[in-house]
Amino acid sequence: MSFTLTTPVTGAAQTGFTTPTYTLATDTAPTSAGKQYAVSAIGGTQTGVDTASSPTKPFTITLSRPQVLRALAPVDPVTGVLRSVPRNSYVIRTRKGVVPLSGQSPAVAQATTQIDVPAGSDIADPANIRAMLSLHIGSLNQIPASIGDTCVTGVI
Repeated sequence: MSFTLTTPVTGAAQTGFTTPTYTLATDTAPTSAGKQYAVSAIGGTQTGVDTASSPTKPFTITLSRPQVLRALAPVDPVTGVLRSVPRNSYVIRTRKGVVPLSGQSPAVAQATTQIDVPAGSDIADPANIRAMLSLHIGSLNQIPASIGDTCVTGVI
């Protein structure tokens, strides 16, 4: 699996953060079809951010693929049409323990990107899969502080 992160990860711009970085340690993924990293230290200015992942306040990122990759079913011999097009889902999930109210136990916030790829398109149309991901990731990279502000203020 080529989902591999290099440490430290340079964080995206966020309101109130200056050059955020995250040092990663290899962690145990929930399944054998994934890789997981835990944040072992933070860098830059991130006032109020816990410095590392812990059991009560995790700070992890998990990258996974399907346990079993699905393939196309045979074309219907009478109609010449695919009976169904299964999807292979790839997931990137970041978890961070957060305090919902001062003095209360932490709860886990999470950000999830799920990429659903129709079986067969990886061979028949890889350029358009890459174009989809280019736009998706490029758009997220263009507005990271705005996404953070929206999640904090509720204003889109």
